[in-house]
Amino acid sequence: MRIWFLLLCMFAAPAVHAEMWKCTDTDGNTRYTNVKGDAKGCKGLNLEPMNTSQPPARAQPQQKPANFPSVDNDTQRSRDAGRRKILEQELAQEQGQLDTAKKQLTEQKNTRLGTEKNFARLEERLKPFEDKVKLHENNVESLRKEIANIK
Repeated sequence: MRIWFLLLCMFAAPAVHAEMWKCTDTDGNTRYTNVKGDAKGCKGLNLEPMNTSQPPARAQPQQKPANFPSVDNDTQRSRDAGRRKILEQELAQEQGQLDTAKKQLTEQKNTRLGTEKNFARLEERLKPFEDKVKLHENNVESLRKEIANIK
């Protein structure tokens, strides 16, 4: 039974075709339909069937214009080396700031104030220190990713 249904669907699919009509009424309003209502003001649209069996054509690589600025490989390597050096310096500086922020957070966690009778006040006081640690951790991670992306 299933085979017959599949065969029927396979042979019926190419034969399916819908006519489209563009209708304009007396007020100048345009509507599109697959039902030809009034013969007045309706024109059949000749729509080609969509070809979905062909893969899309590959885009051709674009040619650079003759006056496009470019540098030779040695210059680019030199620039990349300079960039890596700068990023490594920033990474070392950011790691130092992260260590300092972690130390300050630890000191604040170990300090108990008499005005903090509940845990919410303690959390409120520690939040800026925790945010600072999180910021420096994110910066260190971003710098490491950036250094890894350099050729």
